[in-house]
Amino acid sequence: MTKNDFAFGKDNFILIAVAVVIIIAGFSLMSGGGAPDPTSFNPEIFNSRRIAVAPIITMAGFGLMIFAILKNSKEKTNKK
Repeated sequence: MTKNDFAFGKDNFILIAVAVVIIIAGFSLMSGGGAPDPTSFNPEIFNSRRIAVAPIITMAGFGLMIFAILKNSKEKTNKK
């Protein structure tokens, strides 16, 4: 397998890895807040971190993933 067989360049793979880390961070911020007893209510599930911050971080990660996939690699364009 030669260097030209890959669909993405090095920059694309780095951006994809960063996007995956951001998505995982967003989902981990959404987790938690459950009640120890299933019959009781825990208002911690509705705090601003889980309702606003975590979804914004997750969507930013997905946006970066789309950008990383669609970005033209300099390595590919120079070798044509």
